[in-house]
Amino acid sequence: MMYIYPRLYRKLKRGPQVILPKDIGMIMAYSGVDKDSVCVDAGTGSGWLAVSLARICKQVYSYDVREDFLAIAEKNKQMLNLSNLALVQGDVFKKIKESEVDLVTLDMPSSEKALKNAKKALKQGGTVVGYLPHTEQVSRFGSKLESLGFVDIYCIETIVRDMLVRKEGVRPSTKGIWHTAYLVFAHKA
Repeated sequence: MMYIYPRLYRKLKRGPQVILPKDIGMIMAYSGVDKDSVCVDAGTGSGWLAVSLARICKQVYSYDVREDFLAIAEKNKQMLNLSNLALVQGDVFKKIKESEVDLVTLDMPSSEKALKNAKKALKQGGTVVGYLPHTEQVSRFGSKLESLGFVDIYCIETIVRDMLVRKEGVRPSTKGIWHTAYLVFAHKA
């Protein structure tokens, strides 16, 4: 048995590594974004998180330094006809143009180095999320969050275990999507 992506994600183009639906769902749920939210997504990649956020949020700005990644994300944006998603070729380590945003997601190496700019972009109480594959990154990210005065810092990992549903009985599959990344959440005080 193999992990089956929801229909939406089976249609999307893929180039660089993507944030999977299991983590996208947790980012949306734990950040509390909704139809009135404005978001900045940094590290567009193939744009899976960006298009998912744009399907429920008022406006999404997704930054990447790589033009080839943005081209893939543009195809996904067009496929879903998302006029509220702006793809930006820019470096969030240098600047985030938007302000008073509800959510900033950071999915790139050395994400902690973009936290100062993320804090400037966030409104009071806004959420920052780091998508971090390694515990060492979580440690650096958490330390930087604390030094910048972020509050409510917490970390989760989402694991999906497939279940076999058969006439003979239901039991866990031997396959699933285990570790992808740690999600570190914090709020601007």
